[in-house]
Amino acid sequence: MAKLKEVKLKISAVTKTRQITKAMNMVAASKLRGAQTSMENFRPYARKFAEVLGSLAEKAGSNTNPLLIPHEDVKKIHVVLCTSDRGLCGGFNTNLIETAEKFIKNRTSENTSISFTVFGKKGRDWCRSEKLNIENAHIGIMGTKINFNVASTTGRKLVDAYLGNVYDEVHIVYAEFKGMAKQLPQIKQLLPIPPVAAAEALAEEQGQHYIAEHICEPSPEVLLGNLLPRNVYIQIFSALLETSTSEHAARMMAMDNATKACNDMIGELKLAYNKVRQASITSELMDIVGGAEALKG
Repeated sequence: MAKLKEVKLKISAVTKTRQITKAMNMVAASKLRGAQTSMENFRPYARKFAEVLGSLAEKAGSNTNPLLIPHEDVKKIHVVLCTSDRGLCGGFNTNLIETAEKFIKNRTSENTSISFTVFGKKGRDWCRSEKLNIENAHIGIMGTKINFNVASTTGRKLVDAYLGNVYDEVHIVYAEFKGMAKQLPQIKQLLPIPPVAAAEALAEEQGQHYIAEHICEPSPEVLLGNLLPRNVYIQIFSALLETSTSEHAARMMAMDNATKACNDMIGELKLAYNKVRQASITSELMDIVGGAEALKG
């Protein structure tokens, strides 16, 4: 049986761990409020932008811009992987990486090459361990206030690479924030852009029939040339906001569960401590009684 000192040291260690998990939970909750506000404020803009873009594309036609036209032979696929820079957030990063891994397995063939743009240290480390081609890595961005310039710079490179036939398809893997206890890994195609289908799907989700009602000046073709690249930037920025919010929510839940586990361990250790202490007292009493009986004899 463990000694009293050993049990007391364990109780002290678990108590200190509980203090750390409580502090991390509070920090994650504080960061979550700011990230969630930014994400919720941006969602209406992204939704309306997709609606306008769908209206323009329907008027202009799907073959008026090279960003809308799929490449005939898809050999070079690029994946934008969004993860966190730090751990201690449960299965958050694991789920995102598994989603990317499944996508790679489904799309990899002898004639297909896959490259990555990575946001977050965890995704970069996974790509390195799997010896995957990393073309761009952005570390230290996730978990902080995300600037739109980061998304626009990345999106501009992807658009230029697609137009230059460097990539045949571009996809993004990110975590969609559904609630405090639910963050779903998602994979979305960035290039080529299907704006009409996206707008119609959005209207169906809202229970509405999609009607192109926007009056354009200048022509829809000219507007599409300016708005389609920006749509890629918006999709990337939205994915980064969703992933950042999901990371804080996942870490908050993970630290809350860790705190509860510490409480359970402390309760068990205190029970074990009391048992050891009672056994020690009983042993001492038996020694005293034995000594007294020996003196009487």
